[in-house]
Amino acid sequence: MKLARAIHFDDSDTRVFHSPARTGEWCISGGFEFSNWSEGDLVGKAKQAFTNGWMGVETFGRTSFVAVTQIEQNEIDALALALAQHFVDIYGAPSPEAALPVAVEELNQMISLCDDHAANTLLTVTRELTDAGVRETYSMIEPQDAGIEQFAVHGSLDDEPHQH
Repeated sequence: MKLARAIHFDDSDTRVFHSPARTGEWCISGGFEFSNWSEGDLVGKAKQAFTNGWMGVETFGRTSFVAVTQIEQNEIDALALALAQHFVDIYGAPSPEAALPVAVEELNQMISLCDDHAANTLLTVTRELTDAGVRETYSMIEPQDAGIEQFAVHGSLDDEPHQH
């Protein structure tokens, strides 16, 4: 199974999103956040989150790029529980148990998207408001095109980056 982790090539996400995702955290589309939005909501950093942001499932912040990678079932289960609790805390779901099927479906959609791609493939999302609601399109950058080995996060996130 594959899912995607937030990846940052520079600090631009800290400037364009109200709440940036943490490097390395698991991500989903998170388009549900915008289900009741209208053109009037699409301003500033909120517009950037709507237009190009993946949602981290730990901080619930946004990131512009995600990298496809392997994930284990126990990690999926933990993410589903965290997302279900988020639905209770933020969206008023009656209980984590009631929200769990929706959380699992959100994760399954992202797993389905990621399973089609090789590890380290970069993905971007673009959203637009249509008469039918929010429309999402995805773009990918193959690992050899991205030079991902220069940016891949391995080991401790506390290490200082190497200068090339």
